[in-house]
Amino acid sequence: MRRNKRAGTEDNSSEIDLTPMLDVVFIMLIFFIVTASFIKEAGVEVNRPDASTSSKKENANILIAVTATNEIWIDKRRVDKRAVRSIVERMHAENPKGAVVIQADKASTTETVTAVIDASRSAGVYDVSLATEDS
Repeated sequence: MRRNKRAGTEDNSSEIDLTPMLDVVFIMLIFFIVTASFIKEAGVEVNRPDASTSSKKENANILIAVTATNEIWIDKRRVDKRAVRSIVERMHAENPKGAVVIQADKASTTETVTAVIDASRSAGVYDVSLATEDS
């Protein structure tokens, strides 16, 4: 009539502890989120001209698109020509080492592109370049 106390308890040594694995997965997730490079876009697709002497710009953080109908787009928003300077000043204050890259359509007018370049330079950014089609 004697009961053994060990008979009622089960041995849990055959179960796998998943806590360390979950910790590693969460750390990897945080690592990939922090190190991911996010591509900035101007907001519209333009037909850029070809250039044989083009080079890649590494620190471009201000992208401005000029469409074939001479609309100016910054950060996926259509902006007026007069507002370009203030927007570029604000974005340049966020990243002072950044550059302005203008993605002008082949059919856009020189007047609009020149106005955008002039507004960028008057905002204090002198590293202004035009984007061309990848070769």
